[in-house]
Amino acid sequence: MRHFGVRTVQAEDGIAAVGSAIGASFAGCLGLTGTSGPGVALKSEAIGLAVMTELPLVIANVQRGGPSTGLPTKTEQADLLQAMFGRNGECPCAIVAPSSPSDCFFMAIEAFRIATKFMIPTFFLSDGYLANGSEPWRLPSFSELSPIEIRFATDPKGFMPYMRDPKTLGRAWAIPGTPGLEHRVGGLETEDGTGNVSYDPANHEHMIRLRAEKVERIANDIDELQVMGPAEGEVLVLGWGSTAGAIRSAVERVQKRGGSVAAAHLRHLNPFPKNLGKVLKRYERILVPEMNMGQLRFLLRAKYLVDVVGLNKIQGLPFKIVEIEQKVEELLGKTVAQTGPHA
Repeated sequence: MRHFGVRTVQAEDGIAAVGSAIGASFAGCLGLTGTSGPGVALKSEAIGLAVMTELPLVIANVQRGGPSTGLPTKTEQADLLQAMFGRNGECPCAIVAPSSPSDCFFMAIEAFRIATKFMIPTFFLSDGYLANGSEPWRLPSFSELSPIEIRFATDPKGFMPYMRDPKTLGRAWAIPGTPGLEHRVGGLETEDGTGNVSYDPANHEHMIRLRAEKVERIANDIDELQVMGPAEGEVLVLGWGSTAGAIRSAVERVQKRGGSVAAAHLRHLNPFPKNLGKVLKRYERILVPEMNMGQLRFLLRAKYLVDVVGLNKIQGLPFKIVEIEQKVEELLGKTVAQTGPHA
């Protein structure tokens, strides 16, 4: 794709790959590195560098079964906590997750939009089921897509490498070699504004809290969580990633039999949508099906203090509709009505 100005590198390892992508971001390009969970482990130190330097970087993780080499060709959703916490220090990144093969296209755009607007590394959490899946998809026209607005710093008057947008807290993005905008960035703690190396205790705490606040402000710039079904009731089935189709079908089946159940799907995982806490409190029980031991459930319990019920499958295989359907019926205190073939 060189005629589009795209440059790709098959690096010798994950460390070199993410280093190249960070270099691209430093030079004013859209830096992307793609891998699965083991590669993210290799990239973690450099991702911390991108957090400290506040450069826009997208890390695409097509999750697979683990740990270690695990199940290289099978699917899993077990890298959510790795994306949240898998770096040393207080090192927050944004996280988005597509819900279908076609949604991978739109959430890739969303990942770059967030990364460049807020000047922050952003994880794109896909999984093997989505990567190997397919569905009918209408090619969108460019007029239907919201543009990613890039504003490079060009005015040397008053320029500082860590001068910030007061709304997003994203720092100035200055392309190296721009006259009058010479600057340095690095992995040592920086003084806010100047970017100078700083060991001042108060500044370090200020910068830690500032980088965390930058992530939280993304919630003001994303859509609120939408619910399929009653706005309140007995059970809410909440998912993320490739569980979307099975959840929707299972909930629709129970709804047709009169069950008080709704479904919702998260495409932004850090931060969560602003209304998520309010949505969770409208239902008596929250069910989270996910292909891990309960990582989203862990985060929801910690943040919102709600007793989330997990439905966890770790077999390298996606959920069947009937598996979720049966669990919903169990929570509703009913017997599953076998009304037809189950996929």
